[in-house]
Amino acid sequence: MGTCSICKKISATDSDHLHCVEKRRIELENLQLKDTITEKLDLGKDPNNMGAEIKALLGHMSREKETKSK
Repeated sequence: MGTCSICKKISATDSDHLHCVEKRRIELENLQLKDTITEKLDLGKDPNNMGAEIKALLGHMSREKETKSK
């Protein structure tokens, strides 16, 4: 038996709990997304050079706004 290095609780194995590892991975992905989203959304340089994901997101948001206003 050991302890999980993430939640500091007793672990049946000598490694971290699987759900703790997965939760930490998701948290790190969210932090990386927050760090890179400003670079992806830098529309001042060239609006035609946006990534496909950003174009799709902006298109969806504008369609949603139009539907709510009607």
